[in-house]
Amino acid sequence: VLAKHPELLVRSLDEKMKPTVQWLKDLGMDDSQVAKTIVKFPSLMGCSLEDNLKPKVEILREYEFTDIQVVRILSTFPVLLGLSSKQVRTPVSCLASIGCLEESLVVHLHEFD
Repeated sequence: VLAKHPELLVRSLDEKMKPTVQWLKDLGMDDSQVAKTIVKFPSLMGCSLEDNLKPKVEILREYEFTDIQVVRILSTFPVLLGLSSKQVRTPVSCLASIGCLEESLVVHLHEFD
């Protein structure tokens, strides 16, 4: 990860990285899911928890995705956390209105990336 994303070396471990890792664990991810998520989307470590990450999870919760589903979605498609709120809300709204399962959501979110 560091070879492809050396900018992570200048991120504050205590102010950015540890809180992000802890937040992922608080969502319900285990250590392997956290590692997989970071490897898939290293830029996650530079995202603001309050301004970027938490609002994306709140959008999923608005559509009544369970904590387990949120963890599956984010560990499968962590880039979702880097999308704009509109890019998340539009497909989620559409797919939720037809009773879409989270696996279909992940497939369809790739189209909005």
